[in-house]
Amino acid sequence: MNNTPSSDISALRGMASAFEAQRGKLPVPGNYRRLPGIVAVARQMSELGELITDLGHEVFLRAAAQDHEVHTARVIAGFAAAARPAGEAASALGETAHQLAFLNQTEHLRNRPDAQKAREAAVRVMEDALGAADTALREAADSLHAASATVSPPSVRLRAARSRSTTTAPAPRPAPPAATPTAAAPGRIVRGR
Repeated sequence: MNNTPSSDISALRGMASAFEAQRGKLPVPGNYRRLPGIVAVARQMSELGELITDLGHEVFLRAAAQDHEVHTARVIAGFAAAARPAGEAASALGETAHQLAFLNQTEHLRNRPDAQKAREAAVRVMEDALGAADTALREAADSLHAASATVSPPSVRLRAARSRSTTTAPAPRPAPPAATPTAAAPGRIVRGR
């Protein structure tokens, strides 16, 4: 496995882009006349499941490698941290599919007042779920982008600043020993300065 900083940065950013692409596929909430299709939502759940599997593979491959680079732990942590929001997004899409299935099942009852209220509630739940999926996918992408920034080797200026700040100043030289007064010759007066 090639786990140089640049290849790991590329892998983190590539995964972040995949989550951003999933976010772009989300149905637009708030449009009552044009509900998302359950097939489209199920396809997106499947794609998101593949991304979650890919996150697990990225963590596994690096953790199982015999030779770990200095930055490997940060890369593993970056991929692993994205799993939580990715799972939340998958759960929210599952809720969306559940509500769509309910709407499909109750389509023939849509003119009944009790069914109409339940159907309106299902649409609200679905919109909340889509909003949660959007937030979670954005969080996963942002997390991966942030992780990629921690892997980058420090810039030349930053390394120079660090070397200056960690260099200790030379210790002050001890003062020369004070001259011991010698006995003055008789008849001479010694005065202090």
